[in-house]
Amino acid sequence: MIYNDLKGKTAIVTGSGKKTGIGYAIAETLAASGCNIVIADLGKPPVAGEPLQLATSEEMDAIAGELAADHGVKTLAVAVDVADNKAISAMVEKINGVFDHIDILCNNAGASFGVPNSILSYNEADWIRTVDINLFSVFRISRAIIPLMAGKPAAIINTASRAGKVPPIFNSAYAVAKAGVIMLTKTMAKELGGNGIRVNAICPGQIATDLEKWRFGLEASFFGTTVEQQEKEMCKTIPLGYIGPPREVGAVVAFLASDASHYITGQAINIDGGQCMEL
Repeated sequence: MIYNDLKGKTAIVTGSGKKTGIGYAIAETLAASGCNIVIADLGKPPVAGEPLQLATSEEMDAIAGELAADHGVKTLAVAVDVADNKAISAMVEKINGVFDHIDILCNNAGASFGVPNSILSYNEADWIRTVDINLFSVFRISRAIIPLMAGKPAAIINTASRAGKVPPIFNSAYAVAKAGVIMLTKTMAKELGGNGIRVNAICPGQIATDLEKWRFGLEASFFGTTVEQQEKEMCKTIPLGYIGPPREVGAVVAFLASDASHYITGQAINIDGGQCMEL
């Protein structure tokens, strides 16, 4: 769906540098409604032998160029490490050189390290790093970008997860971090509502991304099954019966960024085919 009120607004989407990810789907959906887009990701060179490659600067530039050409919007690709305040400050400086105001912030960057592992065997450094990337980064990026949103109504959408509501096994750091993102979203909504900034979270379940395929591969290795078997078993837990495409997430984010949701803030919205049905 196209939201005409988004035309001419500017959105930052972290973790949006790979076409196979949720971040790209968010950026593409917002661009289709006329949003200018900042593609923010690590921009690291490929690492030989790594099963899950990070976004490269070349990929980010290509995505920015395609979105600009396809949708007639202004775009900018910026490399940033969301765990590094200096890198975040440098990103803000670059954004300031191109855009004079930010209307939408999508805190989407995330990762898991050291999984699968139980709480007894989980490496402490990996546990802390996972929480840092998934939770502390939302605080860091938001604190840096909110001053650029002043003076006009704005929207922040944080990517949490179904794992922040329903605990998975052998992935405690990620679950704890995403539960933290949900509560951070609610506190931000209370604090920023008076400034005209709405803050909501999305809680994707199983979405067809590279990260999801990687996760199924890890589980298959851990449990002695196959990727196909793991995916089939997971689909049995989803009332709609299938793994969701990233565009489903992009559609919800565009709604939350638009005036269509102008009376919604502080919510954590499930996008999971019915897996999580809490009151």
